Amino acid sequence: MLSRGSSRTRKGLYSAALSALTVLGMAVAAPIGHADSPSPGPLPVPEAHGEQAVDSTITVDGEFNGGFTRYYGEGELGGGSQNENQPPIFELADGATLKNVIIGAPASDGIHCLGSCTLKNVWWEDVGEDAATLAAGDPSDLMVIKGGGAQAATDKIFQHNGPGTMVISDFRARDFGTFYLSCGNCTEQYERHAFIHDITTDEPTEKLTGVNVNYGDTVALSDITIFGDPSTDVCVSYRGNETGAEPERIGSGPSRNCLYDESDIDFE
Repeated sequence: MLSRGSSRTRKGLYSAALSALTVLGMAVAAPIGHADSPSPGPLPVPEAHGEQAVDSTITVDGEFNGGFTRYYGEGELGGGSQNENQPPIFELADGATLKNVIIGAPASDGIHCLGSCTLKNVWWEDVGEDAATLAAGDPSDLMVIKGGGAQAATDKIFQHNGPGTMVISDFRARDFGTFYLSCGNCTEQYERHAFIHDITTDEPTEKLTGVNVNYGDTVALSDITIFGDPSTDVCVSYRGNETGAEPERIGSGPSRNCLYDESDIDFE
């Protein structure tokens, strides 16, 4: 259990994240495809309105509304493996928004954000290497994910490689290894932050989230529902490195880096 001071810190940090969402016009109506199912069940992916094969990364500068088209990789993007350094289906420039998109299979490395970006109602039917990666270069960069869902992620759903902050809300996930991970062995390391609110998942095969304590990472969690074992690792603390070696696991549970109370996590 967090101390009273740590709990206040978490609530203050999350209030700041909600304020950022409000400024962006994101803290509003529930997205299309949202379901209030009492259990994870099948991922409620909206019906696809057409399909498009993608053989080279689609660059988004501004707003891209996919109209719930299903995009899937072919050729260079036709891999659905866990191999590192695969190209993404979509690459978002600083300030870009991607909405109403279904990522089918093969999914390659999903979506890369190169600065501040927004994902609204994006669904992954079969995650490839990762679903989405924040590869920004500035600590002020903000990646917002609102609505949508992902499944069949052998490894990670959200990967945080650059500096900046990731805010995830109103999201569904099933059949995955790790929901959010701050890179533990990137060649350049940064202080990273994440705010995760109102998500519903089944039990991860690895952990829900992971952060690096030696770089000052934090993840704030609230209104989390997990259908699975209460002994599931909700937040794992690591000692990261820049050598490429596997990061050292320090511990698991609420801490100055893992900002949540037991009441923030509901096991069903």
